[in-house]
Amino acid sequence: MDLSQQTVSALSRASTATLQTQLFARGLRNTFLFGLRPLDPGASRFAGEAFTLRYIPAREDIDVLEAFSDPAHPQRRAIESVGPGQVLVMDCRGEGRAASAGHILATRLQQRGAAALVTDGSVRDSPQMRQMGFPVFTSAVSATTNLVLHHAVDVQVPIGCSGVPVFPGDILVGDEEGVVVIPRHLAAEIAQPAAEQEELEGFILDRVRAGAALPGTYPPDETTLAAFRATRGGRSA
Repeated sequence: MDLSQQTVSALSRASTATLQTQLFARGLRNTFLFGLRPLDPGASRFAGEAFTLRYIPAREDIDVLEAFSDPAHPQRRAIESVGPGQVLVMDCRGEGRAASAGHILATRLQQRGAAALVTDGSVRDSPQMRQMGFPVFTSAVSATTNLVLHHAVDVQVPIGCSGVPVFPGDILVGDEEGVVVIPRHLAAEIAQPAAEQEELEGFILDRVRAGAALPGTYPPDETTLAAFRATRGGRSA
C-alpha cells in the first residue's frame, strides 16, 4: 500500500499520545514502544516506514570481530539497505547489556537519508550520537560491543520491539515521549482524525486553563463541541 508524503507529514505532526489514542479507538492496545527514549530530545520527532532487523543471542564461536568484515553480515546489510525516510528498527529481545549500534553506523544511516534508528537494546558512543541531530531511540547505553550478546539473523521480517509487533512497512512515529507503531493499512485512516484531535484538545486545554471543570469539558459534551466548531468556522471535529 503506497502512502502519500502528505499522510506521513501529517502523522509526524501528531503526538505519540494522540496517535496511540486513535489506534486504541480502533481496537489496538499494544502500539507504544515502552521504555525507549530519545538520546537527544531536541532531535526526537520523526515519521517513517519500518525497516526491521532481528537479533538472537550471540554464540561465541561465530560472533567474533571478524564477522563484521563480511558485507553480507545482516547488521551491515541492513545499514546499507535502509532507504530515505525509512526507520531502522531493531529487535534486541530487550537485551541492553551490549550495544546494538554505535556512532559510525548511525552516521551511515543519517547519510543514507534514514528517518531514525530505534532499538529495544542499547547503543554505544552515545555522547557523540547525541550531537548528530538524528533521531535515535534506545532503552539504554552500553560501551559493550554488539557481538558479545547479539547475533544478527534477519532483515525485513516481522519482529518484536519493546514487546510490540513491528512489520516491515509499518509506520513509526517518534517524539520526546517515545515511539508509536502504526499498522501501515491504518496510517492514512488516522492521519486526519489525529490532526483534529490535536486541535480539539488544544481548545479543551485552553478552557481548563481558564477554570473549566472536567465534566462536560473533558471529554467534551455537545455544548463544548459546539463551541469548538464555532472557532473552526462550523467545520465538524
